[in-house]
Amino acid sequence: MTDSTAVEILADVHRGVGRILLNRPKALNALTTGMVVAIDRVLAERERIPLSAVVIASTSTKAFCAGGDIRTIREHSLAGDAEASERFFASEYRLNARIAEYPVPIVSLIDGLCMGGGLGLSVHGSFRVVTERAVLAMPETGIGFFPDVGASYFLPRLPGAIGMYLGLTGHRLDAADALYTGLATHFVPADGMEAVGDALADSPGDPVDVVLNRLVGRSPVAGSGLAQVRGDVDWAFGAPSLGEIEKRLRHLDAPWATAALAALESASPQSLEITHSLLARGRQHTLRECLGIELALTRTTIRTPDFLEGVRAALVDKDRTPHWQRASLDGRTPPS
Repeated sequence: MTDSTAVEILADVHRGVGRILLNRPKALNALTTGMVVAIDRVLAERERIPLSAVVIASTSTKAFCAGGDIRTIREHSLAGDAEASERFFASEYRLNARIAEYPVPIVSLIDGLCMGGGLGLSVHGSFRVVTERAVLAMPETGIGFFPDVGASYFLPRLPGAIGMYLGLTGHRLDAADALYTGLATHFVPADGMEAVGDALADSPGDPVDVVLNRLVGRSPVAGSGLAQVRGDVDWAFGAPSLGEIEKRLRHLDAPWATAALAALESASPQSLEITHSLLARGRQHTLRECLGIELALTRTTIRTPDFLEGVRAALVDKDRTPHWQRASLDGRTPPS
């Protein structure tokens, strides 16, 4: 790995526990190809030695990982460098599969933002520990892309229609919602996160779940806002088409439904259609099949005007006013 990547990924083994620290704080640990390859290499090397667990964490309290470095992918697309983009996505998805199939438990410590590629690093592992500062989301439809990193596998497997809701709208989950959906498995207060690695090292013979349960604080799951509206979420986002989802949301007189409808109306119509199709079929496929389908989709999606425009508006010019190729799902300007 390059010297810069070596600084961005810190790895060691501490008393039988492998540790990987994401260390690109100024970029909120946005994943580059070099970082993804480095993490994959570390995990491959660690398979050769006996470990009780592997911990993935961040050196920053602001973010576990804000996603892939999608701005660089846009630059590759503008430069016509399809090979560089292919290398990034293929490497990232290979890492996602390795994490899912890893022979020892992988424990992700999520303190701060965890979006897109950050969920790919964490959700496929055995345990996802969140703090009160955790924020989880798959916001890709807002930048002209689609939920990837295996999201077409794990989102449809969430309870009810929650996965469709999260994938289409990019709704942000706090710690309570993350625990309620199952995207997170344990809650540990932020000031206790550093103790997780030592606790695992101190109890090599105990199941990881047992060790984590000794550390958990009072779970906030009872305060899940998503749980309170779950019935309506399932009704609206369980509809068979995007048009019907929008129609049902308009029937619901609730703040969350108004926000969801606004998110759909501001997202890329192209991305919504891709995402709905992916998630509607995701339960029929294995993780590796889903990753293969997603990889094929990246090859065309990152060249589209909506992707280039969405990333420009969100991450380059940051004006937050993307001009999509189509104004709405039916091609007309959405109602005000």
